[in-house]
Amino acid sequence: MTEKVALIGSGNWGSAVAKIVGGNVQKFGHFQNEVKMWVFEEQVDGQNLTEIINAKHENVKYLPGIKLPENVVACPDLVKTCEDATMLVFVVPHQFVASVCRQLKGKISPKCKAISLIKGVDVEENDNGFRLITDMIQDALGIRACMLSGANIATEVAEERFCETTIGYRNKEDGELFKQIFNTPTFRVNIVEDVVGVELCGALKNIIAIGGGLVDGLKLGDNTKAAIIRIGLYEMRKFSKMFYADVKDETFFESCGVADLVTTCAGGRNRKVAAAHVTTGKSFDQLEKEMLGGQKLQGTSTAKDMYGILSKKGLLKEFPLMTTIYRICYEDLPPIRIVEDI
Repeated sequence: MTEKVALIGSGNWGSAVAKIVGGNVQKFGHFQNEVKMWVFEEQVDGQNLTEIINAKHENVKYLPGIKLPENVVACPDLVKTCEDATMLVFVVPHQFVASVCRQLKGKISPKCKAISLIKGVDVEENDNGFRLITDMIQDALGIRACMLSGANIATEVAEERFCETTIGYRNKEDGELFKQIFNTPTFRVNIVEDVVGVELCGALKNIIAIGGGLVDGLKLGDNTKAAIIRIGLYEMRKFSKMFYADVKDETFFESCGVADLVTTCAGGRNRKVAAAHVTTGKSFDQLEKEMLGGQKLQGTSTAKDMYGILSKKGLLKEFPLMTTIYRICYEDLPPIRIVEDI
């Protein structure tokens, strides 16, 4: 059976991934050559973005200067993008997953499998207070879902600078298959049997990155940054184990764990905006609009989600770093409290 890959999403990270996947499917006999990529249609200089991508083979808005393979075809219709696919790659902001799944329900092949590249969780009225994105996809579409997450700043990946990533799987064949479409000499994939661990690392590290940015804005130095990273990793592991006992310790030493935490606290948009919050005194909402050109800040929204979950369960005192970061983002707590309250 030949596999057909479709990409759901085409932002900065989605476009970097399109470059890899478009190249890799051509190397194996068991993948169809065409890779459709769903693009939320918008106008750029009076032209449809999909038309620009298909003519220039470049996402001029979200990943300018990077050529996409010609077998990647931008499509503004979500159902058309996915209807004949056997492998779906989800790479949209986490707040859009539910509506994407609603539109795809009953419209995709029963042989389909999915992978999520989305770093975040969905707040839900269930026992935990939240749902994993892979669970949302599995429940809504009745298909198995893997998870990819790692120390992967999109522009560096697109420029083919060496890095690693982690795929968490429940079914090893799925893990191996998804590895084939992502693994390259400069984008090294390791697969682990721990979807939940990989996914929680990807969501929680964005909160800690806000802490890293606050430390930079306050000019507290490298020792303080290292302490925030260590405490952050400890709280990430503690949270994961508290809600999912079978999360593996080893996962925190994969690219999705410690490496992603380090890179996100050193670069990336959460760190950048948090540092600007300290130096300018502007709100996170205002800075998001000014600095990110329409992209969303994941760290603040995930901090809010986690705070809601922890306060409902009376666990705020157990997670002083995440709690303090939330208060700085949403309750106007002075940034210096990042080191005073933990």
